[in-house]
Amino acid sequence: MLRKRNLRCTDEEAVPFFRRKITHIKYLTVTTTRMASANTSWSEENFSCSICLDVFSSPVSTPCGHNFCRTCITKFWDEKFRYKCPVCNKLFHTRPDLRVNILLSELAAQLRTNVKVKEQPCVEPAEVPCDVCTGTQLKAVKSCLVCLVSYCQTHLEPHQRVTVLKKHRLVEPMDRLEDRMCKKHDRLLELFCKTEQVCVCQSCTEGDHRSHPVVPLKEEYEVKMAQLGKMEAEVQQMIQEKQNNIHEIKDTVKRSKADADREIADGVQVITALMRCIEKWQDDLNKMIKERLKSTEKQAEDLIKELEQEIEDLTNRISEVMQLSHTKDHLHFLQAFRSLKDPPTTRDRTMVEVRPPSYIGTLRRSLDQLEETLNMEMKKLRDDVELKRVQQYEVDVTLDPDTAHPRLILSGDGKRVHGGSVAKKLPDNPKRFTYYACVLTRQSFSSGRFYFEVQVKDKMIWCLGVVRESINRKGKTRWTPKTGYWTLHYDKDGFVFNGKPALRNPLRAELQKVGVFVDYDEGLVSFYDVEARVHLYSATGCSFREPLYPFLCPCLCDGDKNSAPLIISPVNQTD
Repeated sequence: MLRKRNLRCTDEEAVPFFRRKITHIKYLTVTTTRMASANTSWSEENFSCSICLDVFSSPVSTPCGHNFCRTCITKFWDEKFRYKCPVCNKLFHTRPDLRVNILLSELAAQLRTNVKVKEQPCVEPAEVPCDVCTGTQLKAVKSCLVCLVSYCQTHLEPHQRVTVLKKHRLVEPMDRLEDRMCKKHDRLLELFCKTEQVCVCQSCTEGDHRSHPVVPLKEEYEVKMAQLGKMEAEVQQMIQEKQNNIHEIKDTVKRSKADADREIADGVQVITALMRCIEKWQDDLNKMIKERLKSTEKQAEDLIKELEQEIEDLTNRISEVMQLSHTKDHLHFLQAFRSLKDPPTTRDRTMVEVRPPSYIGTLRRSLDQLEETLNMEMKKLRDDVELKRVQQYEVDVTLDPDTAHPRLILSGDGKRVHGGSVAKKLPDNPKRFTYYACVLTRQSFSSGRFYFEVQVKDKMIWCLGVVRESINRKGKTRWTPKTGYWTLHYDKDGFVFNGKPALRNPLRAELQKVGVFVDYDEGLVSFYDVEARVHLYSATGCSFREPLYPFLCPCLCDGDKNSAPLIISPVNQTD
């Protein structure tokens, strides 16, 4: 009656019963283990069938006292004409009646269990142990949500054999199974309250959570797992973004270090060049002063020699006078005195003719000259360093034939353009220039910095720079920053930039190549004479609110005049 009642009871009512059964199983396991360990000489060989050489399965005894598996001895005798013992060869006249050896069967079964237990892995620190094992705990393979017990493979066997235990819910091994029971109703937590976001049992839904929507744990688990997957993806994306930020910061620091090193090197180059100018100026100043001093010294030396010669002549005259003054011969005296009437020729020395050089103003004039030289040298060096710097932002651009005026001729690679004598018949395109002979590049720029160079050699008239995307391409327009043009115009009178302030500079020398640099974010457009490495003009404070396109206008040719092309050239930083 007890067995039938237990088979009909609910899972919650069966829990105490199966807990008592588990305790009983533990007791039997300990007892059998102690009995087996009482005789340490027992081994698997003592309980092995001599036919199959395996541990006995349903062992039976023959009349001679030997034991075999029932299946083994039955099959052995079925294949023989005589009935004999496979061990002692004792003959039996009739087929013996085999009887089960109960004690040997129980011991063999226990040995089989021990062997299976030994073959199972022991529990590791991070794994769930079997709650039934005593002594060395084995690794649990399943946990029962009804018994609230975790089982190894051996102790799980009743759940795979007993009908009522087969109904229990088995899950992957987990610890703290008691936390799966409702503290209030001592029933399994198998539902989820969506209102209070807590796990509840069936009794909870009839009490405090009666009006709350509840779903099975599995259903909410799937929902939360989907949310978790989305959360994981979001977190992974955030991690990737942070890693990208770190990468960008490192790149920025790396670029900053390279810029700093380049700035230091450029500074050393400029200072070295200026020091050479100052040293040359000092050498020239010293040389000039020394030459003026040497000239004065030579003039004084020549004058001294001349005076010394006059003194010598005058001294000789005094000797003659003194000698004549002692003469008593009247005739000789009078004849000699006549020659003394003409004294030796000498210059009037009342004013000293040697004037020391004046150095007043020399240093000032020299410093003024040095200042002018340094200014010219600094401008030259500054322009050279600046050009090298902006050339680092070179971009590869090609001309867009869809924007070219019908009278312009473009090369196949999109790098050359010159004016033609006949307008081509081209499809109407809103991007095409139809009034001015201009063309844009395929590439546009909406941020950062970019630089390109255009060869203008042998051109009499041209215009180039950058324009915004929305410029008027069909009619007459004044090319100014207000209308979207940041361009440099060239003709026989020089350069013109129609900005604020406007630029008009005369041509100094024949231009070969012009560089154009744009810093979109800083609102800067600069033009350079690449061959002379000179800065021509910069438009600052520009306001860019849409994409910018490099702009080339070769202007139409007049016969052979102005027929040379504008050529987008690669940067050669060794210039």
